[in-house]
Amino acid sequence: MSRIAYVNGRYVPQPEASVNIEDRGYQFGDGIYEVVHLYDGRYIDEDLHLDRLERSLREIRLPMPMSRAALRLVLREVARRNRVTEGLLYMQVTRGVARRDHAFPTQPTPPALVVTIKRIAPYPTDVDRWGASVITAPDLRWARCDIKTVNLLPNCLARQAAREQGAIEAVLFDPQTGMVTEGAATSFWIVDEHGVIRVRHLDDAILPGCTRAALIAELQQAGIAVELREFSLDEMKRAREAFITSATSFVKPILKIDGAPVGDGKVGPVVRQLFDIFARHVKGGMKNAA
Repeated sequence: MSRIAYVNGRYVPQPEASVNIEDRGYQFGDGIYEVVHLYDGRYIDEDLHLDRLERSLREIRLPMPMSRAALRLVLREVARRNRVTEGLLYMQVTRGVARRDHAFPTQPTPPALVVTIKRIAPYPTDVDRWGASVITAPDLRWARCDIKTVNLLPNCLARQAAREQGAIEAVLFDPQTGMVTEGAATSFWIVDEHGVIRVRHLDDAILPGCTRAALIAELQQAGIAVELREFSLDEMKRAREAFITSATSFVKPILKIDGAPVGDGKVGPVVRQLFDIFARHVKGGMKNAA
């Protein structure tokens, strides 16, 4: 069965889906996107993702393409038409179609909305088989990384460099200060040499990760301390444990950084505990209505 996409009010076979060549997302990267994990028919942290979508749209002065209630219906209909109960949903909102000009269109232009979904492998159950390695790379992105824009060329280049070195992610750092920001497409955490769980505080230099926020909330509820404080490359290299979070990585142990082992090079007790906590977060709760 061909995958079905939602494109500007129509559900169409994905091979037939298209947008106008003067869509500002294509011409300028003038748009916002979100990626949401669907587990057992339930969109994980859906409200966090929709809150972030609305915030990003406000930051670039772009209205929502429809009400949140209507968008929820579209997300569920895309999953239903594709018969997906565990997958990854992608939605993108751009400023729409207008004559090519860097400034915003002078005439009212409706935002463009595209939604797709794809099946993914089942949620990981064995944390020891879930570990991976990363590289480090200078953070060459723009000054508003808190906005989830479709402008991702620096991220793509960093991810490609990681792949070419046999790693799954590039951990970015400020070349002026040596302080770690985040992964090219993930939030990056350490358990420092003193046993403290740390992740960078929110600011314009990093994306406010939804999985990051959900895990912090779970840790607070469990009475587990976490420090929202930046750390340097040197602190990272002395860390006992490290991991990344995202809608696709969940809680993913990092066992090597630039080829050197993190701690003893095995999944540590803290990350093992956090993996279990987040697995319960994903698998718990009531299913959303179809």
